[in-house]
Amino acid sequence: MARGDFRENLAMAFDTLLANKTRSFLTILGVVIGTMTVIVIAAFVSGISERVSTEIEAFGANAIYIFKFDPGFNFNPTFEERTRKPLSYADAMAIKSECPSVEEVTALMSPVDFLQGPMADRVKIRYQDIEMVNATVSGIFPSYFRMGTIEVSEGRAFTEGENMTRADVCVIGRDVANTLFPMINALGQKLTFNGRTYEIVGVLKQRDFFLQPSDDPGNENKAVYVPYETIRKIYPNVKEHFIIAQGRPGQTEKAVEEIRGALRKSRKVAFSDPDSFGIQTSKGLVEQFGQITGGIFLLMVAISSVGLLIGGIGVMNIMLVSVTERTREIGVRKAIGAKRSDIIQQFLIEAATLTGFGGLLGILLGWGLALIIRMFMPTYVPLWAPIAGFVVSVSLGVGFGLWPAMKAARLDPIEALRYE
Repeated sequence: MARGDFRENLAMAFDTLLANKTRSFLTILGVVIGTMTVIVIAAFVSGISERVSTEIEAFGANAIYIFKFDPGFNFNPTFEERTRKPLSYADAMAIKSECPSVEEVTALMSPVDFLQGPMADRVKIRYQDIEMVNATVSGIFPSYFRMGTIEVSEGRAFTEGENMTRADVCVIGRDVANTLFPMINALGQKLTFNGRTYEIVGVLKQRDFFLQPSDDPGNENKAVYVPYETIRKIYPNVKEHFIIAQGRPGQTEKAVEEIRGALRKSRKVAFSDPDSFGIQTSKGLVEQFGQITGGIFLLMVAISSVGLLIGGIGVMNIMLVSVTERTREIGVRKAIGAKRSDIIQQFLIEAATLTGFGGLLGILLGWGLALIIRMFMPTYVPLWAPIAGFVVSVSLGVGFGLWPAMKAARLDPIEALRYE
């Protein structure tokens, strides 16, 4: 098709749209809604994925997490997982002594029953007359501070010596400091829980977590970390542990295999039996979350495609009406030499222009809505989303406009000129 013919057909398409503004808008409404929905979903999923990936990687690119349960975002452990032997201090020591690719390791012990839910409300933290009930007390090795998972912004971390002597010291989260010591510096102050007094030697850097609401007791800002040996003294009956290791640079995968071998040996897992523990890396957690968000995105796109389908059917119907209304015009064009292909091109360009305009409007509305949502949660519109939205909307017009275009092209010019 010559460039002049294309421009002429495009101009005719715009003239037709402007001549029937209300009808055109109602016709493309489904396309507008469908495209807008895709843009918003893409912005939401992309924003959440990027934020979660950033948060997970902030805990250390070489971090390796060892659980009693299989890793992932499954919040319904099986009976076999629930009845597994808890991870222990001995397991952490086995990793430390038998895994050369592991740079650091810590066991984390907390007064939490992982089978029945949090028991943090049983640990009331107090300073004078001020009490906090939604903090979480955990015992960790001093090596935890060297992993980069948590960062002390004021004071210091406790030492290996303080851990071995079961010193009554602690490092607290920023929310704990703000709650118990709103008017004074928390460093050097003493807080009380479980009938014992602990000196605050450090305060953690404030960190905001999308995955953990500010009122979640597991939030790091509400943490109270004490030496591991000290927490064992306070809670001698707690058996549940969580282990975090850090692989040496470039050796994370090798470290995972070494940890698996060390734990199978430590926990006396038979050669033919599956692991009685779960191992996951930061990279693995990001990939798992990406699979989940990808599935959600595809599901939501499938739902929003219903709007696009309805819009496409609407375009086809209105183009069929347009063919009927312009029968004499088609007859005149054919009589003065227009070929079938010219008529098909004219109506396809008109249909594509109609849906393309709907796609552009949907993209603008979706982008605006994503900016509004961004004030409350992380969203951003990836470059491919508006491009895909426009291409799909134009393709929709071509696909659903093909039958009306062919119907127009098949009209007999003599019969068309007689049409009243």
